Amino acid sequence: DDAQRRVYWAQQMDEAHQFMMRCAQHPVTECGEPFASIPDAIKQADVEAMLSDSQVIEGVDRIFFIRQSLIAPLIAVARDMNDRGWILKIEDAFRTRQIQKDLARTPVVFDRALKTVLWETGGKTPDPEFMFKRVLALVAYCPQVGTHTSGSAIDISVLNRDGGREIDRGAPYIELSEKTPMTSPFVSPEAQANRKAITELMRRHGFLEYPYEFWHYNQGDVYETDLNGKPARFGPVDFDQTTGALTPIDNPTEPLNSLDEIRRSIDESLARLTA
Repeated sequence: DDAQRRVYWAQQMDEAHQFMMRCAQHPVTECGEPFASIPDAIKQADVEAMLSDSQVIEGVDRIFFIRQSLIAPLIAVARDMNDRGWILKIEDAFRTRQIQKDLARTPVVFDRALKTVLWETGGKTPDPEFMFKRVLALVAYCPQVGTHTSGSAIDISVLNRDGGREIDRGAPYIELSEKTPMTSPFVSPEAQANRKAITELMRRHGFLEYPYEFWHYNQGDVYETDLNGKPARFGPVDFDQTTGALTPIDNPTEPLNSLDEIRRSIDESLARLTA
């Protein structure tokens, strides 16, 4: 029932918060590995795969780059999916720290997150600290735990090659509800089986699932340190698409959004939701 869903959601988000706090403490020795273009790799490999045609936030295009050594396993994933009758769709890849900052507070994301939190609290407006905690779990609060800023994470959907229908995972990308955690019991048995099959395929090529979002997979970063005990070789970086240069981000555990900014976002979001 609804009460069970709320309890489950709260437990999962608390666990996600703890996960992020641990990841913020994991050491990272940035290896300096360059980035590579996902679209170029797909074209050269002649595999059937797709890229999202939506903008990450209004007016900002997605940046379909990841670390060079992750290209081969990503293409292998796409081939395996093709053999299974599926098409890999890359929804998102590298994000600059500015994108990561803005994404947490962009209306379409923040409003959805606030609506979910209002549902969780029974309609009680959350204080900024609580909302900050939830935003931290849903959209990483600092570069170190936002592994998209490390060029080591991808968000994916999976389509059927026959007709292009999306493979049922219980909800589409991007869902913010009790259905969001990877092992959510609030999706159908078919959706659970599909999530498991996709995750097993991704794992065969070194990509680990983020337990609290059914679309996020990563490799070689602090998430893998926490999930698999391997040292992180990819840390958050500034990346210049024109020159290919990358620079490790100073103070990678410094929050991208302040409590004051979250407070303003709550007020603005409530105004939009009640308009």
